Amino acid sequence: MGKRTHRGGFERRTRVGEAIRHALADTFVRGDINDPILHGASITVGEVEVSPDLRNATAYVLPFGDIDPDDMLAGLARVTPYLRHQVSQRMRLRYVPMLRFALDRTFDQANEIDSLLQRPEVARDLTESTDAD
Repeated sequence: MGKRTHRGGFERRTRVGEAIRHALADTFVRGDINDPILHGASITVGEVEVSPDLRNATAYVLPFGDIDPDDMLAGLARVTPYLRHQVSQRMRLRYVPMLRFALDRTFDQANEIDSLLQRPEVARDLTESTDAD
């Protein structure tokens, strides 16, 4: 067989990341995590980035409700071995990636862009550029 292409490696990482995302989301929905901070918490997994060697994965998570983001990350760090085991039960990989959790800033960035677009001077510039077309 030939060498793996860079694109093929990216596609595999994307597939593995998406499978991990689903496994984590299912675990969070079931609510059977034995941690006082996380029990009953609503956590969304926005994306999972997997390293090129498939040994490490970063899950970008976002809490909903009254849970403090820093407390959530601390709780996830405590239950990482359990979560990794849950991922291993749902996937057929030779090696299950080490999991790391980080806050998903996508919604913050989208809100920031939206607020910038709502500023009068930006709205004026956008209107002027569409009028010129």
